[in-house]
Amino acid sequence: MKTADNEIMILYDSASHVGRKTLAYAHTLSPNVKSWDYSLLPLTGAMWQQLLGMLQLHHKELLDKSHPFYQTHIQGHDFDQDGWLKMLRQNTFLIKWPILVKGEKAILCTTPESICAILQGAAQLKKPNGPKMEEPGLSA
Repeated sequence: MKTADNEIMILYDSASHVGRKTLAYAHTLSPNVKSWDYSLLPLTGAMWQQLLGMLQLHHKELLDKSHPFYQTHIQGHDFDQDGWLKMLRQNTFLIKWPILVKGEKAILCTTPESICAILQGAAQLKKPNGPKMEEPGLSA
């Protein structure tokens, strides 16, 4: 799951405040933003596997361990790879952060502003509208 060099993709849950805010912020930084609401259109197991490889994370690291569903149904269980992929596909509400993909790179967006890390130096980067962000690498 890679994007063209001049575009970014935000994978998010539209029910998540952070997801919606991250998508909106991405649109202030780049004219070439695509989005994928995985709560409405789940990713395939192969897509999740590729994303996890790009993120260099284990399946469990994407999940909100404080969520009651996690604590009841997942905590203490060990799944094989197919089990984890099925868990991600069927329980997208447990994914705690949106994911940004640019080219062959991906990051977890723990805050909307964290997308600046992957966009630094990109030709399409422009000054966001509104208050100035205190992210390194952004210049007026």
